[in-house]
Amino acid sequence: MSGFELIEGEGKPIKAWTRGVPIEESAMKQLHNVASLPFIYKHVAVMPDVHWGIGATVGSVIPTLGAIVPAAVGVDIGCGMMAVKTSIRAEHLPDSLAGLRSAIEAAVPHGRTDHGGRNDVGAWPGEPPASAKAKWTELEAGYASIVARHPKAAHPRGLGHLGTLGTGNHFIELCLDEGGAAWVMLHSGSRGAGNRFGTYFIERARQDMRRWFINLPDQDLAYFPEGSEGFADYMEAVNWAQQYALANREVMMGEVLAVLRKHFPDLATTEMAVNCHHNYVARERHFGKEVFVTRKGAVRAGLGELGIIPGSMGAKSFIVRGKGNLESFCTCSHGAGRVMSRNEAKRRFTVEDHIRATEGVECRKDAEVIDETPMAYKDIDAVMAAQADLVEIVHTLRQVVCVKG
Repeated sequence: MSGFELIEGEGKPIKAWTRGVPIEESAMKQLHNVASLPFIYKHVAVMPDVHWGIGATVGSVIPTLGAIVPAAVGVDIGCGMMAVKTSIRAEHLPDSLAGLRSAIEAAVPHGRTDHGGRNDVGAWPGEPPASAKAKWTELEAGYASIVARHPKAAHPRGLGHLGTLGTGNHFIELCLDEGGAAWVMLHSGSRGAGNRFGTYFIERARQDMRRWFINLPDQDLAYFPEGSEGFADYMEAVNWAQQYALANREVMMGEVLAVLRKHFPDLATTEMAVNCHHNYVARERHFGKEVFVTRKGAVRAGLGELGIIPGSMGAKSFIVRGKGNLESFCTCSHGAGRVMSRNEAKRRFTVEDHIRATEGVECRKDAEVIDETPMAYKDIDAVMAAQADLVEIVHTLRQVVCVKG
């Protein structure tokens, strides 16, 4: 029996690894919308963490020939995970981890500096670390080239968020694996610069659709045809943002490890390190053709490739190795996936509920993080069971410290 369920519609087939993990109606409609696009190659692949997104669902793989849909990549371009195994062991940790959490929070800018405000403006209060400056130098020419042609795509802070966490579901965690070894794991993307690029080019694609009188089932599925000026400029911007996201995670990881070395001077890192995107587009070869593969909330899981599938603030996470499943376009889920909206979580759960759900984890336990409470996410065990033919589990992690903006 194949691991996927085949969903037929008016467009290309939809292959969903969702046994035991239901798909909400709004997400199903989006999947059919995407599958109806004329440039979809073969089929749309759906991961078990699938849920509603902007234009396309989070947790989907969209292979295309001759076109790219910017909203399918999203505005958190290059968002992804990084994990590093350390020489610290469970028995080395102090009884109270509050000090470690505070030190990490002080070392890596996160959240909003105008508490209660709407804008994510967390940035370095003074000079960023040397590692951020070095990465900045590597990236600034590419950024300057893009915004010179598209001034409205410029972010007010430029590259100023490099090495910062952000808000929402972005996090930094200290985890323990099944053998008692401590890992640092973090989740973030291309921050303000990438968000601005994504927002700008999504609107540019919409404008092109209106100018060419192209009707779509959802305006957020506006696309750039290969060969057009918009396509070339968007690919340059998205590739830059993906590089920026990788660098952002590397800078943060360096700062967190520096904090840990102050507490554990003999700390060493092992060869097990993973830095992977889960919101991105790449040119890949599948079923004999070169195609564009957009993974929106999904991780590449080629044969032998390592990836990270996190749970939630109170659920375990996994380091996985890809099985190279061709039908999934060599992909697995990017996490547990939301089971309800942020507003619904805030309405449904209390601080007391959240405290119980995160028992044993040193983390924020206040009303501002209720939208990230574990109950807002799908059961990670069910998600993993549904994709058993996509990945094998290498390590199972449980977080003991979680930092969120």
